[in-house]
Amino acid sequence: MDRLISCIERAALRSGFEVEEARSAGLQMLAAPVLQTGPHCLLLIEPDAFYTHIFSLLGLNAHSREWHIAYHASTVSFSEKAKKGPGWLWLEDEPLNVFGLPRSRMDSFSLCGLDGPFSFALSNANGEVAPNDSAARLLGELPADRFSSANEAIGIANQTLWRRKLPSPLKLLQLDDFDICDLVADHLEDEASWMSACFIGDGRIAQNILNAIDRLNDGPWRGWIRRTTDLFWGLERSRIVPLRLSDGALRARGPSKLEVRFRPDRIASALRQRAILPSLYTVFLVSSILPGVRVLGGCRQFVYYPLMRHLTAAGLQQSDHRSLLETLREDRQPGLWGHRVLKPDGGYPFQEMEQSGQIATSLSKYAEIPLTQSSGDLASFTRDPIWAELSEHLAAGTITAQSDAWQWSGC
Repeated sequence: MDRLISCIERAALRSGFEVEEARSAGLQMLAAPVLQTGPHCLLLIEPDAFYTHIFSLLGLNAHSREWHIAYHASTVSFSEKAKKGPGWLWLEDEPLNVFGLPRSRMDSFSLCGLDGPFSFALSNANGEVAPNDSAARLLGELPADRFSSANEAIGIANQTLWRRKLPSPLKLLQLDDFDICDLVADHLEDEASWMSACFIGDGRIAQNILNAIDRLNDGPWRGWIRRTTDLFWGLERSRIVPLRLSDGALRARGPSKLEVRFRPDRIASALRQRAILPSLYTVFLVSSILPGVRVLGGCRQFVYYPLMRHLTAAGLQQSDHRSLLETLREDRQPGLWGHRVLKPDGGYPFQEMEQSGQIATSLSKYAEIPLTQSSGDLASFTRDPIWAELSEHLAAGTITAQSDAWQWSGC
């Protein structure tokens, strides 16, 4: 927790807050250890992000908190699917290219790639910048600077929109993957830490966790945690590449020559140099599982996060860290559904943000909506084939409340 607090304070200072403000953010995490992890690195104006932040504001206001602390994953490409993803924004029923990028860069490059400069364009298919009134007004609100990465551009833009368009006493603090890089490095540079001495150590515990992921994918939990990379991603020419742990090193496949010896000092150095990035499991390990922080995520995180705790428990048991293992077992509600809980029909975030000074009224309106109405048709659950498969396993009894992995869900 001390290391996470230091990470939060550094991020607050980087975001332009004063020293005392940064300290207050760390103190809030200590007093109320909750982290919003739902939206990826999206502009605040994007509906998936906007209504998730509004949902968090409801809870934070109810508890008189000062900070809204969120982690936004940037190890994603600009396009998730056709005209959808961090590189796209729909305004007045028109898909706009946030940075005016060609398709070749939208599909294969990562938001965290340092291949700028990036600047906001909000252009349409014809290359016309800000082609409608809403786009023109929004572009006037966004920073006109040029940024080294899309991740940086979106983070700074969100701070700007938050302060100008959501007049709230709550301060927004966004942790990104580079913040987590330094947090993992902090762990590994301490020879006495569990991550340095045991998790990395001689590689046996890490390999056993990876083997446990393979076993999960051979059974009824198949697909919930995929071994797309081994604990870290490689970052090459602004693309993230999977790494495989073998013979004491993390190696990229194919023509890449990226190789990092699986030693705490070498991994920490590669993280500081942004040659590698933590995988989602490693992100949750240092930001939630080890410090004991509740995470609010989406419909899949509701299942894969407890499975990550199950994997960590296996590693702790092997390294004979019984005290921390028992602490994990005592926490019965480590994660909750907190992304896309608010999903209003016909929601128009830009219009709501333009109603400056009325955020309290807007929050009161959402607070009064029953959950069965606020979350729409629950399509993220009911139309997701992996949830349908899980339901079949529960009905058939191949997954039960007595199974080891299930017990980590807090259900």
